[in-house]
Amino acid sequence: MTRHLALAVSTLAAASMPAVAGDLLSVNPTIRDIVAAVSSDHIAATERNLQSFGTRHIESDTQDPVQGIGAARQWIYGQFKSYSPRLQVRFDTYRVKKQGRITRDTELRNVIATLPGTVHPDHQILVTGHYDSLVVHPKKGTKPPELDFDRAAAELFAPGVTDDGSGTAAVLELARVMSSHQFDNTLVFIAFAGEEEGLIGASLFADKAKKEGTKIDAVLNNDIIGSVLSGNGNMDNTRVRVFSEEPADSSSRELARYIREIGWRYEPSLAVECVFRADRFMRGGDHTPLNQNGFAAVRLTTPSENYSHQHTVTDTFENTSPEYATKVARLNAAVAASLALAPLPPDVDRVIEKGEHKGETAPRITRGKSGYDAHLEWKKENPEPDLLGYAVVMRSTTAPFWEHEVFVGNVQEYTLENVSIDDVVLGVKAVDKDGNESVVAPYVFRPRALHKIETY
Repeated sequence: MTRHLALAVSTLAAASMPAVAGDLLSVNPTIRDIVAAVSSDHIAATERNLQSFGTRHIESDTQDPVQGIGAARQWIYGQFKSYSPRLQVRFDTYRVKKQGRITRDTELRNVIATLPGTVHPDHQILVTGHYDSLVVHPKKGTKPPELDFDRAAAELFAPGVTDDGSGTAAVLELARVMSSHQFDNTLVFIAFAGEEEGLIGASLFADKAKKEGTKIDAVLNNDIIGSVLSGNGNMDNTRVRVFSEEPADSSSRELARYIREIGWRYEPSLAVECVFRADRFMRGGDHTPLNQNGFAAVRLTTPSENYSHQHTVTDTFENTSPEYATKVARLNAAVAASLALAPLPPDVDRVIEKGEHKGETAPRITRGKSGYDAHLEWKKENPEPDLLGYAVVMRSTTAPFWEHEVFVGNVQEYTLENVSIDDVVLGVKAVDKDGNESVVAPYVFRPRALHKIETY
């Protein structure tokens, strides 16, 4: 059936607490308990252990039982295995030829722990960081100095605690805490290798995931989440940056908006600062190849990077903040748990079946019978047993975050009277009976392909 809503929808400013319908802005007790269980002591212990391997450079020793990347990856594997028998732990192994920053043929191993979902096991939420480390030095005779990724770097002391022992510690801690719970959707915890040599491990993983048709719904990539004091003396432990790629309603951008809303509910002491670009200027991380392969992926990182410690022997435990990394890990826990418990988002697109645009995709949105309304339709195959219904959201085209929201019930169409679809952005999300919400599915305008014009 069709339901109607006048434009008088409750509004909150974009900078204030995110708007939700009725009493749906609630704290799920399970998620609250998961967030509370994230331990700063565990994260600190993991960071110390990662430093103890001396270096985690991908070309370092793989046979030494206590030093080098071989010992580090085996230790990470063992940690994952120790948390719960429900975690499916494996090495994701590749053999990479000498190229770029890699000075010899090298075996590379990502370490992966999977917690299968009970309702949608084929839909995955990834929590990631990279466990490899690197120390570099300026090349002689280059102005400005270029970094030298020579063979000797593999043997240098490279503690890599903030970059990215902090992210790896968060991944391990979430695997420990969350593996004692069950979720509708599958959670995957990944410690990538080869990030420092050009995002190698993540690129190979992403390429394979796309080729195999893996359904990755969200990627939370944690890289450099341990620094609170930047090189210019600024200190900040109250914010975390979340980078998401263009365009304005990409799946990654919707994920960033979701992180901001969920973060306010469960970790309000940590402000989520959404930065609307793929990564720091002219830089990248392990979420980048996942973006390039079409997956929703964001980077979580400190606003207080200290460049004097990155890729140096001073990136040690003494120069990091496990307390801040714990805050970011708790935000990850809240978001990952919310996504893993939530219903899947509805389908707001359709395939045009006839006419000159046959075969193209278009959003299920029209101006309604009057020609002056916003009539929304959506589909959801095999709705979850605990599905409560849907919420419609709206914002100005220049607003960064959703400004209006209304819960419309368990229907599959809705009309906003006297709302011009030309002037606003609209979306819809699914909500279950515990108040868990999916990411918003936006009605995205896609310029139609021009048909070929014949001349004579």
